[in-house]
Amino acid sequence: MPARRAGRLGTGLRAAVRIAGCGLVAAVLAVIDVSTHAARAADEPLDALMRRLASRPRGHARFEELQYLSVLTTPLKSSGELVFIAPDHLEKITLAPRAESLVIDRGMLTMTRDKRTHTVALADYPQLAPFVESIRATLAGDRAALERAYTVAHGSDERRWWITLAPRDAALVSMLRSIRITGIQDAIRTMEILHANGDRSMMTITDLPTP
Repeated sequence: MPARRAGRLGTGLRAAVRIAGCGLVAAVLAVIDVSTHAARAADEPLDALMRRLASRPRGHARFEELQYLSVLTTPLKSSGELVFIAPDHLEKITLAPRAESLVIDRGMLTMTRDKRTHTVALADYPQLAPFVESIRATLAGDRAALERAYTVAHGSDERRWWITLAPRDAALVSMLRSIRITGIQDAIRTMEILHANGDRSMMTITDLPTP
């Protein structure tokens, strides 16, 4: 692939992952330090949450996402559908403001926009893989995968649970400050991402009948 084309494709992939939220996408979030005592106390509840998430092999949901970018005075709004099939198939189908799709399957990332499709290996873009993995591993209840890339803080109350992910890798810290995921029972309800440059995004998720 010529260098110029590869550069354009890399930029497009970064934008697509940021659109995905898959996170993959919080104004009040920061890297959270958890004491050893608190981490031990959270071990069992986090394991229980991971088991609940892992027990749901398929998911179909509607999403609405707001992106707050420093270069814009109003947030960008998009909406569409998400499809997840355990352990590693994830689709983000954007319907508005324009149709496009992002599909992750077995380590490959396929983007379709304006009737053009590009497929690349996530392994070729190591700076993007943690964004994708934060979504996939949470949906799959894969705690080990989450903890390879992030410091994981977890909490819950009578109404909901939440997970905050702080990146471990210094290169990722230069792009991402944190990801916060909230949910009820075995379903994710929101994903918030705070980027290192101050940009942020928030995705709200509502279940649909499983296809």
